[in-house]
Amino acid sequence: MSTTPENLTPPVTFRSAGVLVAAQGAASLIAAVVLLVRAFSGDGDNAVANGYGTAGWFGVLGVGVGAAGVALILGKRWGRAIATVVQLLLLPVAWSLLTGSHQTAYGIVLGLVVIAVLALLFSPPSSQWMAAEYSDVDDELG
Repeated sequence: MSTTPENLTPPVTFRSAGVLVAAQGAASLIAAVVLLVRAFSGDGDNAVANGYGTAGWFGVLGVGVGAAGVALILGKRWGRAIATVVQLLLLPVAWSLLTGSHQTAYGIVLGLVVIAVLALLFSPPSSQWMAAEYSDVDDELG
């Protein structure tokens, strides 16, 4: 494994994707808090049962997505897999907001963020940095 400084420092594109993914995790945690407050207050139908469960779900997802975002910022390669899966799962959500839910503004914003994160994660500098870990293995084999 190569330990040159350029392999240790992630590119700006990788860290920028991490900032966006960490923001997604924070948004999920904020949603969890809002849902928890609504469940405590008793607002809405079935607020207690659905509110606590949904808040818990958003909380768990927020922690996981936030951890992936921080990992990307710190240059941990494992964060890219989680971030990629999350973005692929959010694409249909953005589409649904654009079409079925008639929440066009939210759909556009979410879609742009998802596309931006995917573009940053798979940009040439990010991909080259990810592949650099394996360059010494290829040199030894070939």
